Amino acid sequence: MIRLALLRHGHTAWNRAGQIQGRSDIPLDEAARVELSEFTLPAPWDQADLWSSPLSRAVETAEIVAGRAPKTAPALTEMFWGDWEGKKGLDLKSDPRSGFRDIEQWGWHYRPPNGETPAEVWSRLAPWVDTLQRDTVAVCHIGIMRMILARAHGWNFDGPAPFRIKRNRLFVVEIDGTTLTPWAAPVRLIRSDDT
Repeated sequence: MIRLALLRHGHTAWNRAGQIQGRSDIPLDEAARVELSEFTLPAPWDQADLWSSPLSRAVETAEIVAGRAPKTAPALTEMFWGDWEGKKGLDLKSDPRSGFRDIEQWGWHYRPPNGETPAEVWSRLAPWVDTLQRDTVAVCHIGIMRMILARAHGWNFDGPAPFRIKRNRLFVVEIDGTTLTPWAAPVRLIRSDDT
């Protein structure tokens, strides 16, 4: 059995403004760098394989909290939001013509205009998950975390999510063949001054 711990990247200016980032390579903001520098990976995760999305906000988060460079995997790149990248979710939600839906109403086949469906994201993630040989930390994006946690929890984007993704926490799933089993609670990063 292999354990995969998922960590969301730190804040960017677009996060704080409520803009959809997707594959846009928006860097961490300075406040995020300062905050992340206060944290590190707890044992035994500090010895696990380290991967990240190739987008700079994920790579830099991994470097700061792990103190080393991650390997990158294109499969971990955020869900592609197509025409909606750079737009504010609240603006799209308030426009009935946009087709925007809350995550609880997506299903696996919801597609932003010219973007990816959750099913397509999972299709590129599953082969990467299958390659893991030992316990791994993956620094990635909320969309990627949602896909993996949805599979682990048996959630089909069809009602309230059985998990809530927060920053500075590792969301762990156990991998046994094609079966993903989520841990009941996330693991907090530890304060650097506590090490």
